[in-house]
Amino acid sequence: MFNSSASFKTAELKDHVSIWNECLKAIKPNVTQMTFNTWFLPIIPLELTDSLLKVQLPSQFFWEWIDEHYNTLITKTIHEILGGEAKLAYVINEEEEPAETKYSLDNAKHALSADSPLVEEKKQEFESYLNPRYSFDNFIKGEGNQLARAAASAISDNPGGTSFNPLFVYGGVGLGKTHLIQAIGNKILNNFPDKKVIYLSTDIFTVEFVEAIQSNKVNEFSNFYRNMDVLIIDDIQFLIGKEKTQDLFFHIFNTLHQSQKQIILSSDKPPKDLKGLDDRLISRFQWGLTADIQPPDLETRIAILKRKAEDYGMTISGEILEYIASSITSNIRELEGCLIKLLANASLSSKEINLDLAKKTVKEIATDRKINITIENITKTVCSFLNIDENKIRDKTRKKEIVLARQIAMYLSKDLTKSSLKTIGLHFGGRDHSTVIHACTTIEEFQQTDKSLRELLSSLKTKIELSST
Repeated sequence: MFNSSASFKTAELKDHVSIWNECLKAIKPNVTQMTFNTWFLPIIPLELTDSLLKVQLPSQFFWEWIDEHYNTLITKTIHEILGGEAKLAYVINEEEEPAETKYSLDNAKHALSADSPLVEEKKQEFESYLNPRYSFDNFIKGEGNQLARAAASAISDNPGGTSFNPLFVYGGVGLGKTHLIQAIGNKILNNFPDKKVIYLSTDIFTVEFVEAIQSNKVNEFSNFYRNMDVLIIDDIQFLIGKEKTQDLFFHIFNTLHQSQKQIILSSDKPPKDLKGLDDRLISRFQWGLTADIQPPDLETRIAILKRKAEDYGMTISGEILEYIASSITSNIRELEGCLIKLLANASLSSKEINLDLAKKTVKEIATDRKINITIENITKTVCSFLNIDENKIRDKTRKKEIVLARQIAMYLSKDLTKSSLKTIGLHFGGRDHSTVIHACTTIEEFQQTDKSLRELLSSLKTKIELSST
């Protein structure tokens, strides 16, 4: 990536990956296969500086479990491999995968085989920042992602040569957008090793642009991205409010599109709903295909859990998988988190994974979620999403859009918090509990027949839950 402090040279990449492989080889004989697959293979080595090895963990919970149960083993191993002064630094990844060098579960398994090289040689002179873990093979197909996946597959076979340019994928957090758009990049590099493919988040793009301005290298920065064959940008909604970055991206977009280079974008909303974005960009984002990803249906959620369990070397009954999938409905990342926590609970209590333990784990997740979520956070999220002033939602106005926002916020407050009806009413301009009941009943009835309202509620729940963790 252009002028990025996060980029690594190929030699450095081999160094920190090979060091972590040595650590894994030393750790493996000291734990069970299930423990090794679950708690050590998902750890991603990021960087080695002197005697400090930086690794990435998938969540705060993951770190707490590792620290409590395997800290002594890991510390001992690091000292044996790197010396007595060596240290391990953890980076916790609660959100979407960052645009950094990645190390996948499959790579780890491959590296531990007797005859395989630890790292494949790079096919391009710069880091693509694609996570090799994201492939079409492990992207579970479902009704909610059918169009997006079909377009992604077509692009992978003929980048820049289809009518899907740009491909604009949108949907709520945790539904697989990042996985899908990176799967395209990985398959293109596999099919066309000479293609210049790069993936990055909008935030990274913006930071690099600011650095280019400060160092008087804007032309170099612009030319770097104009020379890509495939440009993949995640979370393009974060261009909103950044006028200079929007202007530069507009020109890069035009150059690539006119040269029949492939552009792939993701967002939490469709282009027409990205208020605050330059109209020229919105128009261009709609030139190709706009495809949404919806929350997965029950069958897809079960398939996701089954695949994840297999990756961890776990055998879980269909009854348990169906119970978890029925209880956690809107977020794939939370589904996977529940599976990890289930295994942790089984390890901690030395029990078999059964339905009672699954129910306990799901209840813990629901309880944790409700403890962290506040009425204030719900109100802020609803108002921001619907572009309504927070003060107006507490006023006595009867404007239709304000009333709807208030009713949605009340409904979500009752659903996602442990607050009483009286407490919820007080937060919305001192209204009584009967008003809250009416609001909840109204939203409950409307969503049964209004698909757009159901989708809105699902997106809001996902945003609220993630912002409250």
